[in-house]
Amino acid sequence: MTYTDVLIIGSGVAALQLAVRLNKELNVRIITKSKIRTANSYLAQGGIAAALGDNDHPDKHFMDTLEAGRFHNHPETVQEIINAAPKLIRNLSSQSDVFDRDQNGELLLGMEGAHCEKRIVHGGGDATGKNVMEHLISKVKENVQIEENTFAFELIIKNKRCMGVKAKKLNGYIEHYYASHVILATGGCGQLYPYTSNAETVSGDGIAMAYLAGAEIVDMEFIQFHPTLLYINGETKGLISEAVRGEGAILVTEDGSPIMEGIHPLKDLAPRHVVSQTIYSYLKQGVKIYLDISKISNFKNRFPTITSNCEENGIAISEGRIPVAPGSHFLMGGIKTDLIGRTSIDGLYAIGEAACTGLHGANRLASNSLLEGLFQGEKLSAWLNKAKMEMRLPDPNYSHYSTTNPERVKLPDVRILKERMMERVGIVRNELDLKKQKDWLNQWETVDQLDSYSMEDINKMFMLTIAKLITDSALRRTESRGGHYRSDYPYEDEINWLKKSIIQKREVEKKNEHIETAVAT
Repeated sequence: MTYTDVLIIGSGVAALQLAVRLNKELNVRIITKSKIRTANSYLAQGGIAAALGDNDHPDKHFMDTLEAGRFHNHPETVQEIINAAPKLIRNLSSQSDVFDRDQNGELLLGMEGAHCEKRIVHGGGDATGKNVMEHLISKVKENVQIEENTFAFELIIKNKRCMGVKAKKLNGYIEHYYASHVILATGGCGQLYPYTSNAETVSGDGIAMAYLAGAEIVDMEFIQFHPTLLYINGETKGLISEAVRGEGAILVTEDGSPIMEGIHPLKDLAPRHVVSQTIYSYLKQGVKIYLDISKISNFKNRFPTITSNCEENGIAISEGRIPVAPGSHFLMGGIKTDLIGRTSIDGLYAIGEAACTGLHGANRLASNSLLEGLFQGEKLSAWLNKAKMEMRLPDPNYSHYSTTNPERVKLPDVRILKERMMERVGIVRNELDLKKQKDWLNQWETVDQLDSYSMEDINKMFMLTIAKLITDSALRRTESRGGHYRSDYPYEDEINWLKKSIIQKREVEKKNEHIETAVAT
């Protein structure tokens, strides 16, 4: 058993921002499923949005965020985070050369989809996540211990309070971590789909653990599919940042015909769900789609990471076009929290993509995700620095369930699970396909006691749990809004559906049964 003041599960920008801002008197431990540099945050090509330009204002950023989120956002949350953005960026840029600057030393501001002004700061051209993460890693203090290759799989709850977590090492050994405060910063669930920009480890672990422990989960139907992933021979090979379209690239068919003309006033810079749905409609008809980059001067210098990835996969940038397809990119829903990160379970917090604060609404505005992670890490650190650190140790007679011969359960093939999620609960959804998927998912079993299962099987059970939450939520929302598009309900329903759907598992329940409630926002 290990004991600490603050236990952080995950190692992205939200986790590290929190860790480096906690008082050095606190004992802090980070445990992460893989390596600290394999988090989604490290892979982020896009930048961070903040109203820094002379003609910009937080009110404009606020309205862009609501419009992209189709007004499903929590306005007070949006206002506070957007207003804090300029100061967050200035403070970060004053500490290190994280962001790109012009010849006069001013921060370079770029344009991305659904923004009305140039307000995106980048680092290393298209390596913003890496730059920010390396800066934060360099600031980690001696009071912070990091344990890699440690798979958290069950929250320890006693007397309705989270006391810690169980985690498996690569050799199968189970470690019990106890803490005064437990923070889930495990990211989203991109690996539920065959095409994704997400790291291989991002499969909804934290959300599944929180759900199984009884925490409130919200807005799981809202999955953002990034319009442009590098697409070669039926496989996606990494992200092509939205900043490429911000610099003037357009989406075209093989014969060069632009596909966004007449679709949306912003054309290729329309909100992501609009662009993704348009590309998907062409692909379903067997029409290949390309990103025409011929009008972007000095592409290799502006986008070195993208250039390198394309060349490694046999795409010559000099030819002026990149084959693309949409893939799962970001989860707007997740564990319901307040701005500080507090969940419905005492002692348990969630930050970053695993959390749902209400910032993103039904569809995240480009480059608001790293911003949210930085904000939440700072906000929660300020609260924890003042909080009472009261260690709650397990009762002497309290034992953790374990068995050497668990009953084996039927679990789906992960490849088939991903394919069916894309086919039935992907970019375009309808009642028939959603019901088919729900029936298919319900044939597979999950269990509550996971100690004796392999990490592979536990991961499958978590993916199955998340798939059920997404499917149930998508079936229940009988409208189209943001990242949730129903072909049988193609319009927004402001009268009946401008609300959030909360899912919570009963504390005492029958196997595989859960309750669902919808509350007005």
